[in-house]
Order: sequence, then C-alpha cells, then structure tokens
Amino acid sequence: MKCRAGCGACCIAPSISSAIPGMPQGKPAGVRCVQLNDANACRIFGQPGRPAVCSQLMPSAEMCGTSAPAALAWLTRLELATQPG
Repeated sequence: MKCRAGCGACCIAPSISSAIPGMPQGKPAGVRCVQLNDANACRIFGQPGRPAVCSQLMPSAEMCGTSAPAALAWLTRLELATQPG
C-alpha cells in the first residue's frame, strides 16, 4: 500500500524520540513535524537524516483508513494506548 498524498497523519500523531533535522529532541505526539511541508509531504523522505522509526513505518489499510482524518484518529488512539504508564 502507498501513502495517501496529502495525509501527513504519521508525521503528526505519533511521538518520535529520536532526533529529526530541525527537531533535535524528537517530537511529542500531536505536534506537526518540522519536516512536513505545506502539502503534507516529508521533506526528508528517503534521505539519511530521516529517523529510522519513520523509515520503518509502513502504511496499511487499518492505519490509513479511508481518509487523512481517519488515519490521524487511528494513530492518535495507538499513541495513547502505547504511552508508558
């Protein structure tokens, strides 16, 4: 499955603990990554500076749902469900 153009949910909903160019401390959940452009595409896609967690996340029908808002909601629920106690 390919990413939905203009979605960006995976660059907003989850927290990322590793450094991202422009966000050396990573990013908290629900915060838009600085590498997400105005069209909701990753500026560093395929580049070596992209965090491994981003490269390893693969889109799926369950995660992406039928729309960008559905993907954002699903990923937000997953983020909340997997937060440390």
